[in-house]
Amino acid sequence: MTLLADLVAGAVEDARIREESVSLGEVEWKALAQPPARDALAALAPGERVKIIAEIKRASPSRGDLAAIPDPAKQARLYEEGGASVVSVLTEGRRFKGSLADLTAVREAVTLPVLRKDFIANAYQVFEARAAGADLVLLIAAALDQQQLTTLHTLVRELGMTPLVETHSSYEVARAVDVGAELIGVNARDLRTFELDRDLFGRLVDGIPKSSVAVAESAVQTPADVAHYRAAGADAVLVGEALVTGDPVATLRAFLGEDAR
Repeated sequence: MTLLADLVAGAVEDARIREESVSLGEVEWKALAQPPARDALAALAPGERVKIIAEIKRASPSRGDLAAIPDPAKQARLYEEGGASVVSVLTEGRRFKGSLADLTAVREAVTLPVLRKDFIANAYQVFEARAAGADLVLLIAAALDQQQLTTLHTLVRELGMTPLVETHSSYEVARAVDVGAELIGVNARDLRTFELDRDLFGRLVDGIPKSSVAVAESAVQTPADVAHYRAAGADAVLVGEALVTGDPVATLRAFLGEDAR
């Protein structure tokens, strides 16, 4: 089993356990009772400057523990202060040490759209994302067959949220385009091996329609990395580790300032 398959299996099992306490019907009701989702596409719309999706990330399989982040709401407010356009919350608990409670706390703390970043593979996980206040949901093309991707992409949109379809190859970009994805990410980290390739985005970006928002994910440590992605055609850049291991406000301002030069 690949690491990605293991992560998906674990996330699905954890969702099954939650469903024993909160039924699908109940989580659907909670999702539909939420205020309308915030407009992530407007927040990330292409402009003169790159947009930053700032991630709350305590740990990862490749790097281990990164930061304790005892107060994710405070971290999110710092991201908003620093100029982020969207806050991403890793809710996977086994390897990334996140939770849906983190997402709810963040959603209540900031005015920015909030992304649930997890290993989503079924409708229950999508409904609980909306019930917790998510405005966006990550769908990883490598973790889903095309029917699953189509079904979940449709459900995310029906609930008023924005799907971020993550890709790692030209084939996966084409699959994202086929489902009508308006927000397409290219992850420099191969989730099967966790190896990094910072130039992957530049090789795949031409396959992303101009009508979609192109997001570069991973391998961002310095302002030069942000500028590299921007020069390659990224409308937005997702940043995690660099923000949780340093001063998030100063780091975000440096990243945005680098792009302005």
